[in-house]
Amino acid sequence: MTRRPIIAGNWKMYMLTGPAKELAAALAKQVGRLADRDVVLVPPFTALAAVKEAIAGTNLALGAQNGHAKNEGAFTGEVSMAMLVDAGCRYVVIGHSERRQFFGETNAGCREKIKAAFAAGLTPIYCFGELLAEREAGKTFEVVRRQLEEGLAELDPALAPRLVIAYEPVWAIGTGKTASPAQAQEVHAFIRDWLREHFGAATADALRLQYGGSVKPDNVDELMACPDVDGALVGGASLKADGFARIVQFRS
Repeated sequence: MTRRPIIAGNWKMYMLTGPAKELAAALAKQVGRLADRDVVLVPPFTALAAVKEAIAGTNLALGAQNGHAKNEGAFTGEVSMAMLVDAGCRYVVIGHSERRQFFGETNAGCREKIKAAFAAGLTPIYCFGELLAEREAGKTFEVVRRQLEEGLAELDPALAPRLVIAYEPVWAIGTGKTASPAQAQEVHAFIRDWLREHFGAATADALRLQYGGSVKPDNVDELMACPDVDGALVGGASLKADGFARIVQFRS
């Protein structure tokens, strides 16, 4: 089965409104007309409106870096999934390693956010991966299994094919280190086997798996050639139009 590639650029806490609009406009010119893959721009909240305007009329989609599990309430400083939809988002990143590391997000909390995202009509990109110490201790699959089991518990099987999963080994995020294609494929194959066991072959074959962790123009081709790698969640390399455009236009 051929899965539609999905490349997302996570701008993290970079880009004021002006530069964000310029970057989005440049990407709209370079890759905004591609029709055979999904390309998602994920700016900070303050730049959502500017990026939405810059990519209007293109095939680029807007995503958010986080969202709250409650639809509304007294949660100062938070943004609900409904608010993200109202801002023009179609995707939301959930459980990024930096959210887990710096803000105490858990698998159980991600589970509630995934349910809220689906309820609002968003496509969640569920992120997880192992720490360097966990990989060196041979616990990669144990950690990934737990993140799958706890994060996707209670997921409606009918919604599962719409989910996007991003495997991002924490030791490869922002470090310049990248999992080798063989390492990425090994974990992606494990994830797909787990999905097959819990949601059936049809869902496992349809659900898209991204690799995240220092994806760059010079390694994206090898990564995307792996049979179970369907896309990339790109951090720093998504902040330059030419480099991200090259990643989007991978050659596998």
